[in-house]
Amino acid sequence: MTLAVVIVLVALVAGGGYAYLRYRFDQIGRVSVGGLTASTSGPENILLVGNNSRCTLKKYSGFYAKGSQHFGTCSEVGGGRSDVTMLLHVDPATHRAYLLSIPRDLWLPMPGGKGLELRVDDALNSAERPYLHLPFGPTLLVKTIEEDLGIPINHYVELNFYTFEQVVNTLGGVSLDFPTELVDHYSGLSITHTGCQHLSGPQALALVRARHLYYYNPSTGTWEYDGTGDLGRIVRTHIFLRALASQVRRSALSNPITANALLGSLLPALKVDPSFTLSDMVSLALAFRHVDPASIPSATLPVIIPSSPTFVDPANPTNYQAPGSIVMPWAQSDLATIEAFLGRSAPNLARVRPSSVTVAVRDASGVGNGAVVAQGLAALGFPVRTLGSAPWAGTDSETVVAYRPGMLLAGEKVLASLDGQAILAEGSSNQPADVVVTAGSTIATIAPSSSAQAASASSVPTITLGAGPLDASTVLATSTQSLSQYAASNLWQASANGSEFWWDPRLCPAGA
Repeated sequence: MTLAVVIVLVALVAGGGYAYLRYRFDQIGRVSVGGLTASTSGPENILLVGNNSRCTLKKYSGFYAKGSQHFGTCSEVGGGRSDVTMLLHVDPATHRAYLLSIPRDLWLPMPGGKGLELRVDDALNSAERPYLHLPFGPTLLVKTIEEDLGIPINHYVELNFYTFEQVVNTLGGVSLDFPTELVDHYSGLSITHTGCQHLSGPQALALVRARHLYYYNPSTGTWEYDGTGDLGRIVRTHIFLRALASQVRRSALSNPITANALLGSLLPALKVDPSFTLSDMVSLALAFRHVDPASIPSATLPVIIPSSPTFVDPANPTNYQAPGSIVMPWAQSDLATIEAFLGRSAPNLARVRPSSVTVAVRDASGVGNGAVVAQGLAALGFPVRTLGSAPWAGTDSETVVAYRPGMLLAGEKVLASLDGQAILAEGSSNQPADVVVTAGSTIATIAPSSSAQAASASSVPTITLGAGPLDASTVLATSTQSLSQYAASNLWQASANGSEFWWDPRLCPAGA
């Protein structure tokens, strides 16, 4: 949506001439990013990152001194994480755009990490380098999304806290309709009355950063905890960005002076990859000049919220994760959401014959899920061998589908045959099969008769998990627990209208 705003503004000022466009474009910062997929004249995917680095804010001394009480200082919060990780899909030929958010706490294998898994936002965090010796930064974040989610990234765009606040201030604020009072003492959010009201830059920043939200319930006369953390914050951010885009069209499109001021506040702190050229931006602006950014559909990648899990990370034994601090992938729902984002149906998977993909399965579940998965994949026609046990991954662990470099499609074919907490990862060239499946705690194969439904997010097969000595505090402790039952209570899927709960803000009525 940040890029959508830029596109609208570039389209607006295009009449000002090449010299002005070049002047503004040269204000944009550049950041080195490897692993990007080469751009084409067709659809492209642009990674939009909200970098929460506190250290880069020190040069904005007034903002840093005022805001650090709510977001911490450079010494208190080192490095920089992708607090916001969004993907914008644009297709100039059809004028189609789609925005997809990736939850910051999604648990993913790190490229080159030899089995290490971290939250996706940690891939950007340079403060991790002395401890884990991986090339943390934009390149690792791009590779993580490409290798683990199968989404090619063509361009990279990065923004920080200060620029977000400045953009809202330049517009004179943004209006939202609040059905109740909201407060978040961590972010500084304080909405003290209901109805449609104008948010200043600091208030808007506090809203989109709110992950410890309380709302006032007038029916009980008490303050209640929202409890949705980052997932609820993503929903509210989508709502806010729609309001922001509408405000840009109202204020900037009708007033070149405001548009010029907005570009002046936005572009100097924006960072893009060097391959994102002025002609690229102008081409996108021309292709999407009649598209209302507020109408761009948005989604959040579905995730499982684990219930009181035990985590064991053989690649990093000190990598303890408190319950609720991470979220897990859910194979079939994620595949369906990614296909909708990319605007295609299961890409080329029908061409891949299971008999052409060799699979090896090892068991990290501790309850025999590896054998169950091996039998299921063999029944689907994959040549399967078993590799025995891998180090136990915990009571609520994800299955990793590792494919040989260059064999992403083979990995996607195997993943599409699974359901449960499963994710892709690029393996090694010398691994014992085209695809190596390390089975976790919550996994099953899609029954052959159900394979035609694999792309449907609603088709969650009822397959009983293997019984075993699991922690009695988890719902997985019984052998009667099915994937569909687990998903019914633990799967987060944001609704299409972008409003999950009655206390979420809404767009103000037209003219308000």
